[in-house]
Amino acid sequence: MTRIAGVILAGGLGRRMGGADKGLVDYRGRPLVAHAAERLAPQVNELFINANRNVDRYGVYGARVIADRDGNFLGPLAGLSAALHETACDLVVTVPCDSPNLPEDLVGRLAEGLRSAGADVAVAQAAGRLHPVFCLCRREVLATLDRYLAQGGRRVEEWVRSRNWVAVDFDDKPEAFRNLNTAEDLQS
Repeated sequence: MTRIAGVILAGGLGRRMGGADKGLVDYRGRPLVAHAAERLAPQVNELFINANRNVDRYGVYGARVIADRDGNFLGPLAGLSAALHETACDLVVTVPCDSPNLPEDLVGRLAEGLRSAGADVAVAQAAGRLHPVFCLCRREVLATLDRYLAQGGRRVEEWVRSRNWVAVDFDDKPEAFRNLNTAEDLQS
Protein backbone atom coordinates (compact mmCIF):
# COMPACT_ATOMS: atom_id res chain seq x y z
CA MET A 1 0.00 0.00 0.00
CA THR A 2 1.31 3.43 -0.95
CA ARG A 3 1.71 5.74 2.02
CA ILE A 4 1.36 9.48 1.59
CA ALA A 5 2.64 12.29 3.79
CA GLY A 6 1.14 15.75 3.61
CA VAL A 7 2.88 19.02 4.39
CA ILE A 8 1.14 22.33 4.95
CA LEU A 9 3.54 25.05 3.86
CA ALA A 10 3.56 27.80 6.50
CA GLY A 11 7.25 28.61 6.53
CA GLY A 12 7.20 31.95 4.75
CA LEU A 13 7.76 35.52 5.88
CA GLY A 14 4.18 36.68 5.13
CA ARG A 15 5.38 39.77 3.26
CA ARG A 16 2.05 40.39 1.53
CA MET A 17 0.33 39.95 4.91
CA GLY A 18 2.41 42.72 6.48
CA GLY A 19 4.94 40.26 7.94
CA ALA A 20 2.33 38.28 9.87
CA ASP A 21 2.84 34.54 10.22
CA LYS A 22 0.21 33.77 7.60
CA GLY A 23 -0.76 30.33 8.84
CA LEU A 24 -1.74 31.78 12.21
CA VAL A 25 -3.82 34.65 10.79
CA ASP A 26 -7.50 34.39 11.68
CA TYR A 27 -9.95 33.43 8.96
CA ARG A 28 -13.59 32.88 9.91
CA GLY A 29 -12.74 32.38 13.57
CA ARG A 30 -9.77 30.02 13.18
CA PRO A 31 -6.17 30.29 11.97
CA LEU A 32 -5.66 29.58 8.28
CA VAL A 33 -3.54 26.53 9.11
CA ALA A 34 -6.45 24.96 11.01
CA HIS A 35 -8.59 25.06 7.87
CA ALA A 36 -5.84 23.47 5.77
CA ALA A 37 -5.12 20.78 8.40
CA GLU A 38 -8.80 19.90 8.66
CA ARG A 39 -9.01 19.35 4.90
CA LEU A 40 -5.67 17.63 4.37
CA ALA A 41 -5.34 15.34 7.42
CA PRO A 42 -8.05 12.84 6.34
CA GLN A 43 -6.34 12.46 2.96
CA VAL A 44 -2.85 11.47 4.18
CA ASN A 45 -1.13 8.91 6.41
CA GLU A 46 1.18 11.44 8.07
CA LEU A 47 0.79 15.21 8.41
CA PHE A 48 3.49 17.86 8.76
CA ILE A 49 3.37 21.62 9.07
CA ASN A 50 6.41 23.37 7.66
CA ALA A 51 6.97 26.43 9.87
CA ASN A 52 10.08 28.49 10.54
CA ARG A 53 8.68 30.54 13.41
CA ASN A 54 6.01 30.10 16.11
CA VAL A 55 6.67 26.37 16.13
CA ASP A 56 4.90 25.85 19.47
CA ARG A 57 1.75 27.52 18.22
CA TYR A 58 1.66 25.33 15.12
CA GLY A 59 2.15 22.22 17.24
CA VAL A 60 -1.48 22.22 18.43
CA TYR A 61 -2.92 21.32 15.01
CA GLY A 62 -2.33 17.56 15.09
CA ALA A 63 0.75 17.56 12.91
CA ARG A 64 4.47 17.31 13.41
CA VAL A 65 6.05 20.73 12.86
CA ILE A 66 9.21 20.81 10.76
CA ALA A 67 11.38 23.77 9.80
CA ASP A 68 13.31 24.30 6.59
CA ARG A 69 16.58 22.42 6.78
CA ASP A 70 18.65 25.52 6.11
CA GLY A 71 16.61 28.12 8.02
CA ASN A 72 16.86 30.87 5.40
CA PHE A 73 13.19 31.04 4.33
CA LEU A 74 13.91 29.62 0.87
CA GLY A 75 10.25 29.14 -0.06
CA PRO A 76 7.85 26.27 -0.70
CA LEU A 77 10.44 23.92 -2.19
CA ALA A 78 12.43 24.08 1.05
CA GLY A 79 9.30 22.91 2.88
CA LEU A 80 8.87 20.04 0.44
CA SER A 81 12.52 19.09 0.92
CA ALA A 82 12.14 19.15 4.71
CA ALA A 83 9.14 16.81 4.51
CA LEU A 84 10.87 14.44 2.10
CA HIS A 85 13.81 14.23 4.51
CA GLU A 86 11.53 13.58 7.52
CA THR A 87 9.07 11.01 6.19
CA ALA A 88 9.36 7.37 5.25
CA CYS A 89 6.20 7.63 3.12
CA ASP A 90 6.37 6.87 -0.60
CA LEU A 91 4.76 10.16 -1.66
CA VAL A 92 4.55 13.69 -0.28
CA VAL A 93 1.82 16.21 -1.08
CA THR A 94 2.19 19.93 -0.46
CA VAL A 95 -0.47 22.56 0.11
CA PRO A 96 -0.10 26.21 1.10
CA CYS A 97 -1.44 27.31 4.47
CA ASP A 98 -3.38 30.16 2.85
CA SER A 99 -5.85 28.08 0.79
CA PRO A 100 -8.52 27.14 3.32
CA ASN A 101 -10.84 25.56 0.74
CA LEU A 102 -8.43 23.04 -0.75
CA PRO A 103 -10.23 20.07 -2.35
CA GLU A 104 -11.22 17.23 -0.07
CA ASP A 105 -10.27 14.85 -2.91
CA LEU A 106 -6.99 16.59 -3.79
CA VAL A 107 -4.66 13.76 -2.81
CA GLY A 108 -6.70 11.00 -4.44
CA ARG A 109 -6.93 12.83 -7.73
CA LEU A 110 -3.25 13.81 -7.75
CA ALA A 111 -2.27 10.23 -6.89
CA GLU A 112 -4.39 8.84 -9.72
CA GLY A 113 -2.86 11.34 -12.16
CA LEU A 114 0.65 10.47 -10.98
CA ARG A 115 0.00 6.74 -11.32
CA SER A 116 -1.75 6.97 -14.69
CA ALA A 117 1.00 9.10 -16.22
CA GLY A 118 3.87 7.21 -14.58
CA ALA A 119 5.09 10.62 -13.45
CA ASP A 120 7.28 11.68 -10.53
CA VAL A 121 5.32 14.85 -9.79
CA ALA A 122 1.60 15.65 -10.18
CA VAL A 123 0.41 19.26 -10.01
CA ALA A 124 -3.11 20.67 -9.74
CA GLN A 125 -4.46 22.70 -12.64
CA ALA A 126 -7.75 24.59 -12.74
CA ALA A 127 -9.30 27.00 -15.22
CA GLY A 128 -6.21 26.81 -17.41
CA ARG A 129 -3.89 27.82 -14.57
CA LEU A 130 -1.22 25.62 -13.02
CA HIS A 131 -1.08 25.55 -9.19
CA PRO A 132 2.38 24.09 -8.61
CA VAL A 133 2.36 24.47 -4.80
CA PHE A 134 -0.45 21.87 -4.78
CA CYS A 135 1.73 18.96 -5.83
CA LEU A 136 2.30 15.31 -5.10
CA CYS A 137 5.86 13.98 -5.44
CA ARG A 138 7.58 10.64 -5.27
CA ARG A 139 10.38 10.30 -2.69
CA GLU A 140 12.79 9.74 -5.56
CA VAL A 141 12.74 13.46 -6.44
CA LEU A 142 14.58 14.39 -3.23
CA ALA A 143 18.12 14.38 -4.65
CA THR A 144 17.20 16.52 -7.66
CA LEU A 145 15.19 18.88 -5.46
CA ASP A 146 18.06 19.37 -3.03
CA ARG A 147 20.45 20.00 -5.95
CA TYR A 148 18.07 22.59 -7.38
CA LEU A 149 17.86 24.37 -4.01
CA ALA A 150 21.66 24.21 -3.52
CA GLN A 151 22.13 25.84 -6.95
CA GLY A 152 19.89 28.76 -5.90
CA GLY A 153 16.67 27.56 -7.53
CA ARG A 154 13.49 28.71 -5.79
CA ARG A 155 10.68 28.64 -8.37
CA VAL A 156 8.29 25.73 -7.83
CA GLU A 157 6.97 25.70 -11.39
CA GLU A 158 10.47 25.78 -12.87
CA TRP A 159 11.54 22.79 -10.76
CA VAL A 160 8.32 20.88 -11.53
CA ARG A 161 8.78 21.41 -15.28
CA SER A 162 12.30 20.00 -15.02
CA ARG A 163 10.89 16.69 -13.73
CA ASN A 164 8.71 13.96 -15.24
CA TRP A 165 5.44 15.64 -14.30
CA VAL A 166 1.74 15.71 -15.06
CA ALA A 167 -0.96 18.35 -14.63
CA VAL A 168 -4.15 17.05 -13.01
CA ASP A 169 -7.38 18.80 -13.95
CA PHE A 170 -9.49 20.38 -11.21
CA ASP A 171 -11.63 22.54 -13.49
CA ASP A 172 -14.65 21.55 -11.41
CA LYS A 173 -13.10 23.28 -8.34
CA PRO A 174 -11.19 26.41 -9.42
CA GLU A 175 -12.06 28.35 -6.25
CA ALA A 176 -10.48 25.64 -4.10
CA PHE A 177 -7.04 26.93 -5.08
CA ARG A 178 -7.62 30.57 -4.19
CA ASN A 179 -4.87 31.93 -1.95
CA LEU A 180 -5.59 34.44 0.80
CA ASN A 181 -2.43 36.51 0.48
CA THR A 182 -3.46 39.87 1.92
CA ALA A 183 -5.58 41.25 4.74
CA GLU A 184 -8.13 42.28 2.09
CA ASP A 185 -8.38 38.70 0.82
CA LEU A 186 -9.36 37.55 4.32
CA GLN A 187 -12.47 39.72 4.20
CA SER A 188 -13.89 38.03 1.10
